[in-house]
Amino acid sequence: MALSTNDLKNGMALDLPEGLFAVVEFQHVKPGKGGAFVRTKLRNLRTKAVIERTFRADEKVEQAVIDKREMQYLYRDGAQYVFMDNTSYEQLQVDADSLGGAPSYLKEGDGAILQLYRDEIVDVDLPAAVELTVTETEPGLQGDRVSGARKPATTETGLVVQVPLFVNSGDRIKVDTRSGAYLTRA
Repeated sequence: MALSTNDLKNGMALDLPEGLFAVVEFQHVKPGKGGAFVRTKLRNLRTKAVIERTFRADEKVEQAVIDKREMQYLYRDGAQYVFMDNTSYEQLQVDADSLGGAPSYLKEGDGAILQLYRDEIVDVDLPAAVELTVTETEPGLQGDRVSGARKPATTETGLVVQVPLFVNSGDRIKVDTRSGAYLTRA
């Protein structure tokens, strides 16, 4: 669908010759001399790289319609992850590489929003934090609650998180999905 650069909004997806981009920031500029233009910052939805690009005012660009579908992660099948659409109950097999870092936070039964462009997954929206069980870590030191020291802990999904010394194997912890950082014991 063709769209004028005057109608750009943050978060909007564009299908440009260079690839699929989301508008991070835009600014309409009308200099005293010459024609107006639109200065933008665009994030590549596939590589996550950010570029700056200037368009003429009222230049036509192709808007990409991203379909956001609520899915539930069912199970892993070899190198693929199987999801179920929450509305149509249709199952979708997804390659691990198209999910980015999401598998580190997904347990069976968890929900996620898959962003699809045509039949390609371009992004995965996860909850801000997830609860994971610690499967392996060194035993903690009793009474050491103030030093702020950290130790590595492996979770049930294979994600390694730096946790305080008092966290033990079998504990459930909350992990921030944006940074991968330990938040609190669950």
